Amino acid sequence: MTAVAQVFALVGAFVHVLVFGWEVLVFGRPGIHRGIFRIPSADVPAVRLWAFNVGFYNLFLGSGAIAGVVLWWSGEVAVGRALVLYTCAFMALAGVALFASDRMALSRPRGAGVVGSIAQAVPPLVAILAVVW
Repeated sequence: MTAVAQVFALVGAFVHVLVFGWEVLVFGRPGIHRGIFRIPSADVPAVRLWAFNVGFYNLFLGSGAIAGVVLWWSGEVAVGRALVLYTCAFMALAGVALFASDRMALSRPRGAGVVGSIAQAVPPLVAILAVVW
């Protein structure tokens, strides 16, 4: 199960680093803010600070999972596993929060964030389950 945990932790990290790029580097592009995040162009200035800040949260989570896997591979099994578990738990819970905000239709139509919440929560959840079993 170690390999499964590491692979899914890295998949979760990839998702978070990718979203960092979207939220911080290219959020102003209509294909990103409108196409992926369902944010109308007129609202971009109002949510730009939010997107920038959340993007860095995503980068830090992804980087933490990557660092945990690297430590695990380098023989620091306990530290690496602990870091993977912590960052994956944080990612999975953030996915649950995204799903809840989608159900409440807080900033966009209900259902617009389901795919994102699944992409954010499922890979780290699989990693956690693989570690504990």
